[in-house]
Amino acid sequence: MKHATTNVVHVVVTLFALTLSSFAAPPRPQWPVETLFKTPRTFDASAYATNSVNAVFYEGLPYKGRPTRVFAYYGVPEHKPGEKVPGIVLVHGGGGSAFIRWVKLWNARGYAAISMDTCGCISGNAFGDEQRGHRRHADGGPAGWGGFKQLSDPVEDQWMYHAVADVVLGHSFLRSLPDVDPARIGITGISWGGTLTSIVVGVDDRFAFGVPVYGCGFLFEPYSSWTANCKSPEDFKLRRAWADMWDPSRWLPDAKTPLLWVVGTNDTHFSPPSVKNSMALVKGPRGIAMRVRMRHAHGPAGENPGEILAFADHWTKNAPSMPNPVKTARNGRRVTVTYSADARRLPARAFLNYTLDDGIWMKREWKTSPAELDSVGYSASADLPDGTVAWYMNFETKDGLVASSEVELVASPGACRQL
Repeated sequence: MKHATTNVVHVVVTLFALTLSSFAAPPRPQWPVETLFKTPRTFDASAYATNSVNAVFYEGLPYKGRPTRVFAYYGVPEHKPGEKVPGIVLVHGGGGSAFIRWVKLWNARGYAAISMDTCGCISGNAFGDEQRGHRRHADGGPAGWGGFKQLSDPVEDQWMYHAVADVVLGHSFLRSLPDVDPARIGITGISWGGTLTSIVVGVDDRFAFGVPVYGCGFLFEPYSSWTANCKSPEDFKLRRAWADMWDPSRWLPDAKTPLLWVVGTNDTHFSPPSVKNSMALVKGPRGIAMRVRMRHAHGPAGENPGEILAFADHWTKNAPSMPNPVKTARNGRRVTVTYSADARRLPARAFLNYTLDDGIWMKREWKTSPAELDSVGYSASADLPDGTVAWYMNFETKDGLVASSEVELVASPGACRQL
């Protein structure tokens, strides 16, 4: 079994965590929901329309006392006259902007879609290469991402405040389109967009479903990847102060929207325990699809996982739901996970995923072995290998989609040897 080497930075980080945890969080920021839920005023952006996707500017919240405009791409799929289509709000991650390709992907799936820029920019406007060429425009709000160095600014001038408002206003715009069914609009966001999604669903209760990809809350607990990524004590203090103000865990308890987290075991920014603790705050339906070493990126890695579409179709088109792990039990080395399932989409296989490492989450080695699937008892069982530190199970359907149980921690690295 591998053990992480404790270094000076981690000791300092732990000491700061113990010190700062005693401070009360600042008042939770509040948004003018009544304003955000109204259809925003729009402005012509037709010069940026391309690849059969529309472009628009819509009015954002004031920034430093002046009006702002938010740039977005949007599109509505072909449909029968009089038909109302479902919709989805697409929230980009760091380095991103409004994405033409992402809108077209969901239009091809039968969804109206909007992808807005949350950083006061106009998209690079390059189909298939949208990560480049974004440029600030004169009416943009604060620059992203994160806004760590904006903490001394008024709350209403910080990036997180504007980014959340931009997303909610984009939702209100999409709901206003005559061919869109406002009762069947969901949201998905990637990385920073997943973090924003985890806040937005606690602010805007109008969504039919939500899928944060990678992003979650509890970003600055001792086990988090954010803590491991700190470069200095000063960096830690700055990020910790940000988390005290903006961490999604402050809003997730208000979320009633059905949520699915699509994540990886070794994500560079969001650890499995952070996802697990985020899920625990949600009062409504929630699930997780966690793949071993899922890549962290826009494009196919974060946009195309089939679990996202399956979840969306279930809540908007009455498509079959994914299997739902509901209970975990352990007897010595033997672990069993029971699940509920729609008869139209039963699991075909089950796998135990486990790690023998107890170091930084993003550096742990994960292994996979088959589990015994009991289709009659709606459960799967496996024996934990010697030295297991953490584990979970994936239930895989015939079409290759996965539904995961939550990560379970073994009490200590040697615990399995003593069972």
